[in-house]
Amino acid sequence: MGIPALPLRRPGGTASGRRRLEPWMYLVPALAVLGAMLVYPLYQLVLVSFFDYRQPQVTGAEPLRFTGLANYRALLSDPQFWEVLLNTVVFAGACVLGTILLGGALAVLATRLSPWVRTALFLAALGAWATPAVTGSAVWLFLFDPTLGPVNQVLAGLGLTEFAGHSWTYTKTSAFVLVASQVLWCSFPFVMITLYAGIRAIPEEVIEAARLDGASTARIARSVMLPMLRPAMTIVTIQSIIWDFKIFTQIYIMTNGGGIAGQNLVLNVYAYQKAFASGQYGLGSAIGVITTLLLLLITLAYLRALRRQGEVL
Repeated sequence: MGIPALPLRRPGGTASGRRRLEPWMYLVPALAVLGAMLVYPLYQLVLVSFFDYRQPQVTGAEPLRFTGLANYRALLSDPQFWEVLLNTVVFAGACVLGTILLGGALAVLATRLSPWVRTALFLAALGAWATPAVTGSAVWLFLFDPTLGPVNQVLAGLGLTEFAGHSWTYTKTSAFVLVASQVLWCSFPFVMITLYAGIRAIPEEVIEAARLDGASTARIARSVMLPMLRPAMTIVTIQSIIWDFKIFTQIYIMTNGGGIAGQNLVLNVYAYQKAFASGQYGLGSAIGVITTLLLLLITLAYLRALRRQGEVL
C-alpha cells in the first residue's frame, strides 16, 4: 500500500500569518480600553437622542417615550442652532489656523536660538500648556477686566482713553477674539514642540544639498522642509481641529455661559444649556451626536485631501 500524499504547505506560512496578526495582538488592550471608554458612551449618547429624555425620566417618574428623529428635526428647524454652528466653525477654524501659524513660527525660531534660550522658551510654553483651562480662563479674565485689568490700564496710560473701563466680552467679536487668544496661548506649545521635533528630524544632508544647488532659504522651506513635515503637520492639524471644535470651558467661563443673549454660544456650550440648564437631555444628546459626526466628516475630508496629494498613505 502506497504512502498517502501529504498536503503541501507553503514554507513559512504559519510564521507569516503570525507576523500579520502580531500588530493586532499588541493593539487588543488599547482597543479594549477605547471600546469601554468611547464606544459604549457614544452608543448611549445616540440612544438617548432618540427619546424624549427629561428630568422626570431621569428620576423615573415618567416612562421613556421614543420620539425617533424628532430631536434632530427640532434642531435643524431652529435658527439658533444654525447660528451656533456657524459660530463654532468660524471660531474653531480661526483657532486652528492661528495655533498652527504661531506654533510653526516659534518652532522655526527655536531652531535658531541658543540652547539655554530654547530651553527657557520650551519651559515657558509647557507651563502655559499644563495650566488647567479653568485657571487659564480666570487669569485672562483678570488681565482684561474692565476696571482692574492691567491691559486696560496700560492702554489707557498710553493715551488710548477709550479703553478705560472697556469691556472685552460685551460685543460678540471682541469676546470671541479674547477667548481665541486664550485658546492659542494654551494650545500652541503642542504644535511648536511637535513641529520642532519634525524639523530636527530632517537630515542635514538634504538641506545642505539644496543649498549647494542654489536654493534660497524660502525655497528650501517650501520645497524641502515643508513636504517632509507633512506627517507632523497632519497630526497637529487633526488634533487642533478636535480640540478647538469641542471647546467648552474657555467659552463658558470667559463669556459667562455664552455671552449676552447667547451671542457667543458654540456647540458644546449650547448642548450643555439644552441638556442640563433646560433639562432636555435628548436634545442635548442630539447636539452631541451632530458634533461628533461633524468632527468625523471634517477629519475624513482633510485626510482625503492629503491622500489625493500623495501626502498620506
